[in-house]
Amino acid sequence: MQKHKTTLSDLRKNLQDLKKSYEEIEEPEKQQSWEIITDELQDILKKYSLDFSKEQMKIFNDPIHGHIALHPLLVKIPDTPQFQRLRHIKQLGGTYLVYSGASHNRFEHSLGVAYLAGCLVKTLHDNQPELKITKQDFLCVQIAGLCHDLGHGPFSHVFDGLVIPKAKTMKKIRGLPDDIPEKWKHEQMSVLMFDDIVKSLKTENEDVLKEHGLDDKDVTFIKELIEGAKDSVAEWTYEGRAEDKSFLYEIVANKQNGIDVDKWDYFARDCHHLGIRNSFDHQRLLKFARVCEVNGRNHICFRDKEADNVYDMFRTRYTLHRQAYQHKICNIIEEMFAEALVLADRDLHEEKPEDMLKISEAIKTAEEYSKLTDEIFEQISSSTATNLQESRNILNKIVRRKLPKFVGEAHLTEENKSKFVGEAHLTEEHKSKKIQEILMKSWKAAVQKYKPTDPTVSLNAEELPVYVVDLDHGMKDKNPIESVYFYSKRNPNQASTIKDYQLSSFLPKKFNEELVRVYYRRTDDQTVEDKMEEKKKVEEAEKCFQIWCKDSFGPCV
Repeated sequence: MQKHKTTLSDLRKNLQDLKKSYEEIEEPEKQQSWEIITDELQDILKKYSLDFSKEQMKIFNDPIHGHIALHPLLVKIPDTPQFQRLRHIKQLGGTYLVYSGASHNRFEHSLGVAYLAGCLVKTLHDNQPELKITKQDFLCVQIAGLCHDLGHGPFSHVFDGLVIPKAKTMKKIRGLPDDIPEKWKHEQMSVLMFDDIVKSLKTENEDVLKEHGLDDKDVTFIKELIEGAKDSVAEWTYEGRAEDKSFLYEIVANKQNGIDVDKWDYFARDCHHLGIRNSFDHQRLLKFARVCEVNGRNHICFRDKEADNVYDMFRTRYTLHRQAYQHKICNIIEEMFAEALVLADRDLHEEKPEDMLKISEAIKTAEEYSKLTDEIFEQISSSTATNLQESRNILNKIVRRKLPKFVGEAHLTEENKSKFVGEAHLTEEHKSKKIQEILMKSWKAAVQKYKPTDPTVSLNAEELPVYVVDLDHGMKDKNPIESVYFYSKRNPNQASTIKDYQLSSFLPKKFNEELVRVYYRRTDDQTVEDKMEEKKKVEEAEKCFQIWCKDSFGPCV
C-alpha cells in the first residue's frame, strides 16, 4: 500500500517539475518544447488507454450479453474457416438430444468469452491504472477468449473425453502403434488452429498484427493464455508476459481456482438454453474484481462480501453437471456416439480401409482436424460403406430412441471406496480405474448369483454395463472457495482466503460425489414378444440392482 502511494506522489512531483521547467523556457523554444511534451503524452495515452472509439468496432447482437462490440482484429478471426467450423459443433454435445433447447454451438460461446474477457480487463484497467495494462494486453486476452475452444471435436467433450481415450485403449488391445499423445486435450489443438489462423491472416496482409501493435511475443502470449498457466509453478517460465502480469493468465483459463470468463459465459448461456435457473451473478462479481499480490504473485481477487456469490458459481457448475451434462440419458447417448466414432476410425485398423473415416488420425494436423465437426455423424448415417455398418446401426438406435434402459443409480461413499481399494496409496485417476474394475466384477458376480422371480427370465451381465460418474464443484473433493482470494473494503490491496465464519453455515461438508449407474442394453428386435421379454429383464435387473446396492452401498436412489 505504501509503495503504491509513494509512486503516485513521485509522479505528481515529476509532473510539477515538468510544468515548472516548461514555464522557464524562453518563448522561441516554447512551441517546440510543447510539441515534444505533447508527443510523449500521446504515446503514453496510445499505449495505456483502452479507448477504441476511433476504431471500426463491429456490433454483435448476443442473446446473453446483448449488443457487444468487438475490435476489427477480432472480427477478422471469426471470418476464417478454422473459426467458422465452430458453428457446426454443439456446445453441449449429446445433451441436445435430451434438452431440445440446447442447440447452441461453440461459435457464439466463443464470441461471448471474448466479450467478457474484455469487460474484465477493462474493469481492472480502470480501477487500477498502476497495473499498466496496455491495449496489446487487452487485445491478446480477448483473442485468447475468442480462440480458446477452436480445438473442440465432434460433440465437444465427447471427442477428447471419450473418443480419444477409447481409441488409445483399442490400439493397445489390438497391438497397434499408438502415436496419440497421452492425455490429449482440445486446448492443444486450439493452439495449433490459432497458429493456422495467424498464418492465413498474414497471407492476406503480412502486417495485420503489426498494424494493431501486436508482434510474435503477443502471439506466444495468446497461446499461453489458451492453455492456461499452472499456479503451482514456483519460477515464472512464461514468455508472453512478465510475472507482474500473471493475473492476465487467470482471465480465460484459470488453473488457480477455476474462476474465469469461459465459465461465466457458458453458465449463463447453457442455463438460458437449458431452461435451468442460474443463481450466479457474473456481472456483479465483475464489478468487485481486483488484483492483489498474494504469496509474491499478482492474482485476481474479489470482495469478501462476494463469497456467497462465488460459491453460487461453483454450485451452478455442480447443478449443470447433475441435471444436464451428466444426465443419465445424456451420458449414455454420448457413450453411444463415442462408440460409433471409434468403430468408424480407420486408424484402429491395420489395413486402414479407404471407406473408413480419419478420426483419431485427424488430431495430428490442424488441416485435417478442421474438417472434423458434428457433421461426421451425418457422413456415417448417409454412408453405404460396409465397414461403417456397425457405426450406422448405433446412430440409427440413437435417432430412433432405441437407447439402453436405465436400471438404477447409487451413490458411492468414501467408506465404500475404502472397502473397494483398501488403504493403497493410489492417485485419484488410478483409484477411480480400480474402483470401476472392482465394481464391474462385483456387479457381474451379483447378476450371476441372482435368482429371477420370473423363471422365464435370465440375466446376462454383458447386457448390463456399469458406469461411474464423477460430480464435483470444480476441484474434486476440495472446497473450491478455499483457493479463492478475497480483499476487504478497508484493505483493498491485501487479500487472503476466506475464513469459515465468513461463509454461510448451509454450505456442504463434502464437495464431490460419485454415482454408480447400470443400464440394460436394448436388442434390435422389435416384435411384441421381444418387447415383453425386454420389459421383464429390466424389471428383474432393477430387483437385482436393489439387492446389490443394499449389500454394497446401502439404500440406492
